Amino acid sequence: MERIYFDNAATTPLDPKVLESMMPYLTEKFGNPSSIYSYGRESRLAIENARKSVAKILNAHPAEIFFTSGGTESSNTAISAAVRDLGCTHIITSPLEHHATLHTVEHLHKTGEASVSYVELLPDGHIDLEDLKHKLAGSAEKTIVSLMHANNEIGNMLDIHAVGELCKLYGAYFHSDTVQTVGHFPFDLRNTPVHFVTGAGHKFHGPKGVGLLYINENVKINPFIHGGSQERNMRAGTENLYGIVGFARALELATAGFEEEGAYIKGIKVYMMEQLKKNVKGIAFNGDALGRSLYTVLSVSFPKTEKSEMLLFNLDINHICASGGSACTSGAEQGSHVIRAINNNPNQVTVRFSFSKHNTKDEVDYLVEKLKEMI
Repeated sequence: MERIYFDNAATTPLDPKVLESMMPYLTEKFGNPSSIYSYGRESRLAIENARKSVAKILNAHPAEIFFTSGGTESSNTAISAAVRDLGCTHIITSPLEHHATLHTVEHLHKTGEASVSYVELLPDGHIDLEDLKHKLAGSAEKTIVSLMHANNEIGNMLDIHAVGELCKLYGAYFHSDTVQTVGHFPFDLRNTPVHFVTGAGHKFHGPKGVGLLYINENVKINPFIHGGSQERNMRAGTENLYGIVGFARALELATAGFEEEGAYIKGIKVYMMEQLKKNVKGIAFNGDALGRSLYTVLSVSFPKTEKSEMLLFNLDINHICASGGSACTSGAEQGSHVIRAINNNPNQVTVRFSFSKHNTKDEVDYLVEKLKEMI
């Protein structure tokens, strides 16, 4: 039995073309990018070419692109810097953020470095922009707003321009966790009112352990990691050379396939929604599944029964990979903070299915047959 992989929001398989681009830097092109001889210069050039490529795709300036170990480090850096370097003593965020954001915010709150406000949510899981406006208008302190572009568990998408304009109006900094959208949607950062955005290579068929932090050129912050002059003095440590090369290549391939692959994947999601509605009683979809939402993510709540409580485990036995809410909380007894915030129904079991270009309708049919047996 082939494994069916419906957990692409957790991570994606590495594209063979990406691996091919990385191989020379794992083998003969091993020079340290900071060394002055030709081996080192060759590595340095590879990194700077990757930076230019990424900047061009996101319509940013190469000097605004910094490579990190992933989305978590990027969000930590941006939020901590806003408080420590930009003088923000107030953070506005939401209860639905990824833990990379929430735990950073909680830490800064606990150390007394910043106060925190959580923006209200609408019934469909979207951010209440009126409440955000109210909170910004009522804040006398320098503020950073941190709101994710797309939620990794329910897929809801933020109107990033509307939030950016509000932040501009009230003189606030704006950080958006765009880990689920970089590589899946076109970006135009020169014309987006945002100070920091993040990315992670492994969400769009690139390698794990490499990410992106965009810092708008008008923002000056200090490094989060000290010890060397790498990344234009912004991040110390020998660069993840092959990771950076792979990140850029994966982003190039994802960008080339945006429209076609996006439409195909959305078709799989819609097909799964139809088949589940037809075949499984009492299910509900979380968030704004057919509205402003990721085409890659579908969050489904099943009625809680003795059988369905073991749902993830039983899917696994049947070689189907999915997650409870999100991979970062699956396996933990407390369940998902996102689902709790928008749909606190103890009589439901929530499973997140997330798709890539490799999924098929046949896989959906197999899943639905198995779910019928399980529920």
